[in-house]
Amino acid sequence: MKAKPIMLQGTASGVGKTILTLALCRIFKQDGYKVAPFKAQNMTSNTCLTPAGDEIAMSQHLQALAAGIEPCLDMNPILLKPPFAGQKRPEERAELIMQAYERLSEQYEIIVIEGAGSPVELNLNKNDVINMGMAKKAAAPVLLVSDIDRGGVFASLYGTIALLGEAAQSYVKATIVNRFKGDVLRFSDGVTILEEITKIPVAGVIPFVPVNLPEEDSLYEGNNSLASDFEKEFDSIAKTVRSSLDMELIYQILDGGMSVL
Repeated sequence: MKAKPIMLQGTASGVGKTILTLALCRIFKQDGYKVAPFKAQNMTSNTCLTPAGDEIAMSQHLQALAAGIEPCLDMNPILLKPPFAGQKRPEERAELIMQAYERLSEQYEIIVIEGAGSPVELNLNKNDVINMGMAKKAAAPVLLVSDIDRGGVFASLYGTIALLGEAAQSYVKATIVNRFKGDVLRFSDGVTILEEITKIPVAGVIPFVPVNLPEEDSLYEGNNSLASDFEKEFDSIAKTVRSSLDMELIYQILDGGMSVL
């Protein structure tokens, strides 16, 4: 049986998709599921080695540890490092990505897919294989994340959804407001407004929480023996996210899935 996918996309780079993906991996693990992270393509010099000796992004490595599994190359099949030379053609990338995804899908019950940047970089969407292109190929319902600490959360969520186009809009099943500072109850009117203008439920308002995880290769170097050092941090992040998300809605979205267009 193939895994059920769910995908996090963001209104921009740096809105917190990576940590929310990690948190969902941990939450699904805590709930008794075999879960794995997946990011089709990552552009970073912040990497480490898997136990098999493959180089992947640090973020997918940590997401795998949060899921309680061994990191592997299939979780991040395309890694771009400066100066980003030797990139594959779009059709080659798509084939490589889906081969990796299908291998994971045969091994796990849930795949939490992380997008990259914004899904509405309109000049790039023709060859997209990492945001809506990936969602369509995997038939993955999408949670759209925005960072309220940056400001403009209404415009970023509404604008992103509007620019997606009707076919892609059908994949977005809920929004998430991330990094809220202060009493989240004070944003209740904001939630109502967002749901009215987007016609999509807000799955949660996540408070701003400092994250104590490694950011430099030298701090980790892919040594799984250090995984226990992060267990409390994984649990702390998951606890905050679980208490802030409508997990009943998340499971409904996960179970509902999508039809491939």
